[in-house]
Parts: sequence; structure tokens; C-alpha cells
Amino acid sequence: MDIAIQKKSQSFRLPVELIERLKKMARKQNRSLNNFVECALLDLAYSEPNTETKAAINEAKAGKLQGPLDVSSVEAMYKSMGL
Repeated sequence: MDIAIQKKSQSFRLPVELIERLKKMARKQNRSLNNFVECALLDLAYSEPNTETKAAINEAKAGKLQGPLDVSSVEAMYKSMGL
């Protein structure tokens, strides 16, 4: 059984250059501008990092990372992270 999500129409005033850029990005993904913007806003509104991720971000910003990070491969990166 499908559940319909209620939607409401809303107008926004955005710079012309931004609208054109968003249209290009939507076209590249074969999506409508409305769908592209809706998905981008959903990602922004519902992608709050969890506590562990926030702690890692704060650690990295504070320069508390230990040693260089090897990003030559996923396996090397995990190894250099001590995982």
C-alpha cells in the first residue's frame, strides 16, 4: 500500500544564475528541476551526522589526527587509521 506524502507549493526568489546552474545539474541526472531541488533539500534537512561522526569531525578540525592518512586505496586508508 502506497502512502501519499502531502506536499505544499511554495515560491522562492533565487538568483537567475543559481536557477540556471540547478537546471543544468538536474538535466545531467535526467530529473526535473523540482525533483532535483526537493531531493537536495531533503538531503540537507535529514543528513545530520551522528555523535561519533561529529566527534571525528571535531577531532580533525582540532588537528588531533595521528600520523599521515594513506589514501592510495581503501585498505591502505583503513590500515593508516588503525582499523
